Amino acid sequence: MVFCTVHVELPKLSNVNDLKSVIILPDFITKSGEMNFSSFLNREVRVFAFTIAIVASVETLLCIEAADRMDPLKRLTDTDLELKAQGIGNIFSSLLGGLPMTSVVVRSSANKNAGARSKLSTIIHGLFLLTSVLTIPQLLNKIPLAILAAILLVIGIKLAKPSVFKHFFKKGKYQFIPFIFTVVAVVFTDLLTGVAIGMGISIFSILKGNLKRAYYFRKEEYHDGDIINIHLAQEVSFLNKAAILFTLDAIPENSKVIINASDTVYIAHDILDSLKEYRDIRAKIKNIDIKFIGFKDEYQLENSETDIRKVSIEHDLIMKHRARHKSSNDVLKELKNKI
Repeated sequence: MVFCTVHVELPKLSNVNDLKSVIILPDFITKSGEMNFSSFLNREVRVFAFTIAIVASVETLLCIEAADRMDPLKRLTDTDLELKAQGIGNIFSSLLGGLPMTSVVVRSSANKNAGARSKLSTIIHGLFLLTSVLTIPQLLNKIPLAILAAILLVIGIKLAKPSVFKHFFKKGKYQFIPFIFTVVAVVFTDLLTGVAIGMGISIFSILKGNLKRAYYFRKEEYHDGDIINIHLAQEVSFLNKAAILFTLDAIPENSKVIINASDTVYIAHDILDSLKEYRDIRAKIKNIDIKFIGFKDEYQLENSETDIRKVSIEHDLIMKHRARHKSSNDVLKELKNKI
């Protein structure tokens, strides 16, 4: 029996001319300096470009979600800025004959395990890779691809360990079914198809619920020292997660916040986990006094010890304040007289 080992294949650069041979300019830039845009009219080119853009964007968003959960400081990544930077980088990379790049959870996990705290770790990581490719390609070419595959398998098992499946199973069928369908579809098809199937199943469940119940999310804004009242409505799905997280993240330090879920009939488990994480970690870091009221037993999120009647009076007065355009001090005086 004969075994064949496939190794990494990197170009060996010994001089500047070798570097020029690696850089491949796009075909619309001709040697004579004229522009030729015939490739843009090729349907296959457009299809591949669109597919790569979608896959890269989805993969980046998934990796950001995983990286934010791994972050010990529980910071939120600006996904808009991340995708803009990725798009600009991929444009310049393709103009030089490079491959498209995305956020990768393996690198994020490695940086986190190494104790990284800032984006500087990503830059240093890239510089190390560039230096290694330019200086020791002979050694890198001796690495079997099977070793790299084994590393990816180990990282994947750590991220998709059995406890994750048990966690979603306990959350109920509305969380477990989309999750398991997504995992199976990704394994047997590809990332884009798998995520599309999972999103389709999740959206179908949400639309089915929204046929019966409308959804609204409202945040009241006040001056410093006043109470910020966030009133959740009947349906709070995962589609509202980003907006709610960035709303909470924008709350200034030393604020008083009340999150009222009295009218809700459904809150996605992702939202509940994020609210609990915000109360237990981020709110304490920013010295925010946050209280939960009206959360049902099935949400498994305990309510704060708050006088609900007092909160209701505060909320009614705030609504009147917005209608009559009273000053913040007038509302506070009215609160003191009522309570």
